[in-house]
Amino acid sequence: MAARQTEQFDKLIATRKIVKRGDPLFRSGDRFKSLYVVGTGFLKSTVASTGGREQITGYHIAGELFGWDGINSGRHMFDAVALEDTEVLVLPYGRLEAAASVMPMLLTHIHKTMSREIVRDHQLMLVLGSMRAEERLAAFLLSLSQRFKARGYAHNDFNLRLSRAEIGSFLGLQLETVSRAFSRFVRDGLIEVNQKHVRIINAAGLRQAVIGVPG
Repeated sequence: MAARQTEQFDKLIATRKIVKRGDPLFRSGDRFKSLYVVGTGFLKSTVASTGGREQITGYHIAGELFGWDGINSGRHMFDAVALEDTEVLVLPYGRLEAAASVMPMLLTHIHKTMSREIVRDHQLMLVLGSMRAEERLAAFLLSLSQRFKARGYAHNDFNLRLSRAEIGSFLGLQLETVSRAFSRFVRDGLIEVNQKHVRIINAAGLRQAVIGVPG
């Protein structure tokens, strides 16, 4: 953006909000008011599945814009919970709509971002519906790596904020299955793992297990 446009965009930010680890930014059923940009930290999106268990439906890293779920109905459809102390930028939706009328570039960016999210979610559903456990985990690690890279972060050396149980919830796998898949990748020399820290050693080897990895 030009300097003037950047100044206008900065004015859209109502506040910078700190969400403590384990606390919700918003809950399912809360009234939709704003979109959010992750400044620092990591959040997960969850819904209550049959039986009241938590089902993870997505995750949000630094630099990503989220909160679209509430636009249609005016209510959020899932919980957004911080996986670590997280700072988010609050963008009131009314301000965004008003600004977009005089800043076409902003509207174009929002539409592109929404489209990218929809495409990624669609690709991921196809992946999860047709792949074995190890292929699902490989797709997950490559997708996360690509998202870090797109935002200028280290993409082959990062901390997994999701626990293995949470990864299993997101991928539709049991905890033991996720642990075995991680062990297989370490044994095959594809990754190194130290607790939640992951280093991808052989990205090409991970890609060989995956067709149509979401970006």
